[in-house]
Amino acid sequence: MKRRLFLGLLGSAGAAGLMPSVGWGFPRLSLEAAPGLDRLELSRDEWRERLTPEQFEILRDHGTEPPFSSPLDKEWREGEYRCAGCDLLLFESAMKYDSGTGWPSYFEHVEGHLLSQLDFSLIWPRREYHCARCGGHQGHVFNDGPEPTGLRWCNNGLALKFVPATA
Repeated sequence: MKRRLFLGLLGSAGAAGLMPSVGWGFPRLSLEAAPGLDRLELSRDEWRERLTPEQFEILRDHGTEPPFSSPLDKEWREGEYRCAGCDLLLFESAMKYDSGTGWPSYFEHVEGHLLSQLDFSLIWPRREYHCARCGGHQGHVFNDGPEPTGLRWCNNGLALKFVPATA
């Protein structure tokens, strides 16, 4: 089935009430870049020079690392999780929890440092999010996280850099 036809049928099903009406099961987010946050625009060749091939696949081509492959999934020291592409602070260690999914997961993010959009790469749409500075793909956000937000920001470990807190 051609993608346009499929997306048209999917939209029609939603309009006809055949799909859940509250966000189709994915979070409704209102994310805006922090005021004064300058965008980092690089060519694909410049990104290839800056990133490892695996990081490039995730951050620039929306790839996903295998579950349980990132050491950051088991990182529990105090510190900060920054974008591997541009070093923007995205999460703090107090926001992290063990989701059991095999990817570093967070129930909250640093306000204004992530942007989201719909991802139609699978049959069911998902909400993906990106670094607000460089646009690097980080992961997907779901409605099955813990309180107080009920969200799970499921991140690729290769898209992050952990910076331990200094004593």
